[in-house]
Amino acid sequence: LFSDAGVMAIEHADFEGVERLALVTGGEIVSTFDNPECTKLGHCKLIEEVTIGEDKLLRFSGVAMGEACTIVLRGATKSILEEAERSLHDALCVLALTVKDPRTVCGGGAMEMWMAEAVTQGAAKTPGKISLAMESFGRALRRLPSIIADNGGYDSADLVSQLRAHHAKGEHKMGLDMMNGCVADMTQLGVLESYRVKYQLVVAASEAAEMILRVDSIIKAAPRRRAPPRRF
Repeated sequence: LFSDAGVMAIEHADFEGVERLALVTGGEIVSTFDNPECTKLGHCKLIEEVTIGEDKLLRFSGVAMGEACTIVLRGATKSILEEAERSLHDALCVLALTVKDPRTVCGGGAMEMWMAEAVTQGAAKTPGKISLAMESFGRALRRLPSIIADNGGYDSADLVSQLRAHHAKGEHKMGLDMMNGCVADMTQLGVLESYRVKYQLVVAASEAAEMILRVDSIIKAAPRRRAPPRRF
């Protein structure tokens, strides 16, 4: 009946897909055709069948609402595909946090170097053994720009020393430019990070280090004894 009337129908559509389709097209989901005049219809500019790999899919483009979308991930192996999915999930979580809290900080190791400088200055004014812990915390923060430089294939000692000199002058927006292998202004390059994510990373790392320091001893299970090889 649909084909005779020039209407295209989708066969074997799952309910989750129908819900997402209703969100993006602005239509309503109905279970019967008793009152079609009271039903709100959805609209989109183009419906086409596309082939991705060996699968044929229907793509709805030009939708008015834009409440949902589909992201297609492809990989040579299952492990690569799972890693891509985890990376995409992390990126979406960061985006959601940034929408809730739009505050951002400079990336490229700029904030870590600034925090390390503040902690080191506070350690110099703190008497007792607490200052030793503060100095160690500052050194741990300065390790992060070194790791960024090492991952980029650059001389971490040279770049971190330059970055530290800039921050000593009060230039706290300076970070590591991994495209050119130099120190640059992160705000001009657009290298920014979510404040909430950075805050949670520092808190989680501090709690993990504190938990490890509270461990007095580690009990290791004895290795399983191997059976002697059989001789024939």
